Amino acid sequence: MPASATQPGSSRLPGLALLLAMAALPALPQTAPQASIHPSSPTNGLYRIAGRVVNAATGEPVRHATVAVLAEEDSHTIASAESDSEGRFALERLPAAKYQLTASKRGFRTAFYDEHDEFSTAIVTGPGQETSSLIFRLTPGAVLYGVVTTDGGDPVEGAKAMLFLKSHDGKPGSRIAQSDSTVTDDTGAYEFDDLAAGEYLLAVAAEPWYALHSSSSRSRHKPAGAADSDNAANEPTAALDVVYPVTFYDSTPEEAAATRIVLAGGSREEANINLHPVPALHIAVDTPRKQDGSIARAELRQTVFGAVVSAETAGFLDAMQSQTNEFTGVAPGHYELVQGDPPRIVDLDASVSQHLDPTLGTPTVSVHGSLRSASGQPLAGDGSVTLESLDAARPQNPIQTVCIRGAFSFPAVPPGDWELWVESSGRQLPIASTTVGNRARPGNLVAVRDRPLSVVVAVSEAATRVQGFARKDGKGVAGVMVVLAPKDTAAFQGLVRRDQSDSDGSFSLHDVVPGQYTLVAIEDAWELDWAQPEVIGRYLPGGIAVTVTDSSGKLLTLAVPVPVETRQ
Repeated sequence: MPASATQPGSSRLPGLALLLAMAALPALPQTAPQASIHPSSPTNGLYRIAGRVVNAATGEPVRHATVAVLAEEDSHTIASAESDSEGRFALERLPAAKYQLTASKRGFRTAFYDEHDEFSTAIVTGPGQETSSLIFRLTPGAVLYGVVTTDGGDPVEGAKAMLFLKSHDGKPGSRIAQSDSTVTDDTGAYEFDDLAAGEYLLAVAAEPWYALHSSSSRSRHKPAGAADSDNAANEPTAALDVVYPVTFYDSTPEEAAATRIVLAGGSREEANINLHPVPALHIAVDTPRKQDGSIARAELRQTVFGAVVSAETAGFLDAMQSQTNEFTGVAPGHYELVQGDPPRIVDLDASVSQHLDPTLGTPTVSVHGSLRSASGQPLAGDGSVTLESLDAARPQNPIQTVCIRGAFSFPAVPPGDWELWVESSGRQLPIASTTVGNRARPGNLVAVRDRPLSVVVAVSEAATRVQGFARKDGKGVAGVMVVLAPKDTAAFQGLVRRDQSDSDGSFSLHDVVPGQYTLVAIEDAWELDWAQPEVIGRYLPGGIAVTVTDSSGKLLTLAVPVPVETRQ
């Protein structure tokens, strides 16, 4: 089950701050651990949740872990207990209900029961429900540490260590996102702790403490009559015009040559990086004036694995004097340059100093639009609109803008295919269709080409919650992935919904817009590339048809269970 909603059909678990606060609850009612676990039996209509907490990496019992049950509706803590020397816990005298179950202990990652991605399995108490033999697997946090040094072995203090995680979100392409960052201490040491198991990449950015960067354009602005000997005086400064390129583990400046770091639960890995200074680059760009007379100032954004890690706007004074901007102290690496008016985006692998052609790059276009209800009425509320690129070969950061009284505008969007998301009052709104010109398409995909785009986004106000049971051989199955796939594959990304079945096999899919769907339940499918229609399509023949209409109301309870399939 999802625990707190942040986007349609893909709810997030409660924040870490809530869970850490929950771990320190001496004032909460606690139940002493039992010496033995016996089948659940109601006492005056009250039930128990019990079992063992074990180390997911070793299978050994985890003693003194805090286990708590949270209310499904608002995640407040109802009761908690501490596991005994054999990892056993018991929470007694609970009313029949559906509960979130969580466990925490120092050195382990706080988790919900049978957690996968943003989903977990809730525990359902009541007549006929077996909730006394649970195995709660806690994964110990991994640690990555190391030292950043120079060629001479000296420590580099204040270096920024950036950690990136390869995502397994089921979507096409290998997505890499920054997961954490830290700064080295006076010994050059850094450490990341409490990391989830996974595949990581490490990058380090730093500035030599002795570096001096001067503008190569100063000679162009030299006062009349200045002696050429002035240039000789600058020669020592030129020798100090050096930088450290962003350096990847294992000490390479090439992003494509970065060595992956695989962390298992509880592992402790060392990754040292050596930095080598190189001459700084100077990037000059023209700065035309806009129609209103202002200067179109250029921006240079350094990217690592598609994520912007630093951004610099070129100097205003140079532009006023010469209509040219110069970026100084530029390290070799990958950049995204925004220049000109209208803006052009240059994908730049900087390796030499250069004055860039102002016509270089991909012209951007403006995208503006409005939000409408499915009935065509304008939405009066404010919120935000986000465009997420679907180009896996050339990752780009999401672009976000505000939406005021149902209207939004993006002034500079690169051509490509994008997903559009709408958020209001902290909640993702389900998108029924997007209309460009006179053509309406189901879902949230927007194709940006070579001219300005006007789009009307239909947000469904008739979002329905679909609930039911996943069963196998007549019994509810816990922990299976439930996917509600739209019949129209073109609308798949915007309309697909997921959940994880609870201990009695129940599930609930939120914010389902009217349409035709196929519902499937798949065991052991959490590593499946579920977001690819051709992958999930293999399971559709074994699913059940679901039709949601405008008259379905806020809740649609399925009359038949969805059969549980085995992962192919």
